[in-house]
Amino acid sequence: MGGIRVTVDTVIFRMIDEKLNALLVKRKYAPFQGDWVIPGGFVHEEETLEAAASRELDEETGLKNVYLEQLYSFGDPERDPRGRVITITYLALLPSSGELRASTDASEAKWFPVRSLPKLAFDHKRILDYALERLRIKLEYTTAEFKLLPEKFTLTELQNVYEAVLNKKLDKRNFRRKIALLRILQPLNDWKREGISRPAQLFRFSARKFEKLKDKGILFPF
Repeated sequence: MGGIRVTVDTVIFRMIDEKLNALLVKRKYAPFQGDWVIPGGFVHEEETLEAAASRELDEETGLKNVYLEQLYSFGDPERDPRGRVITITYLALLPSSGELRASTDASEAKWFPVRSLPKLAFDHKRILDYALERLRIKLEYTTAEFKLLPEKFTLTELQNVYEAVLNKKLDKRNFRRKIALLRILQPLNDWKREGISRPAQLFRFSARKFEKLKDKGILFPF
């Protein structure tokens, strides 16, 4: 393969059973046939980068209409045995998985906890590690954590997201005190049963309150 080719790869995170998971696909063809990789593929000449990323996601996983945020580019000359390939990576955060369906050059699509990933082909471990670090940083100044939650959520579910992304336990009382001080949640007259404990109140994220917080330069204190 001559010349420089461009690919797109998308790191997709989702919470499953209180753990942060990444979506991987198993390659159907060489190189690295049978190995796990981040969903992606080559960009067609007539496509925008985002259109290519969306198409590859649909073809390899069956996921449609996923919000994508451009993350970074990786261009090590030796990163792909097929020749000089530069990849543009994207980040996506899902509140639920939808139905996964592998096709084209993927034989299987599956969620894996980010703390127990299989061996990844190409430089995809480096890409996924970079995406995870960026997600940790985004918790300080964006609303990324709420993209991993349903529209209505409990404070326990919110804390689970922080703990899964930061990879550390947070004191429950201190966490809730800090969240309350931010005043970015709207309490709802709705409840959810969590295990055998009494029902927990549900909340909704308030974008309007967050914008006021951001204007004051206040960051999330975790």
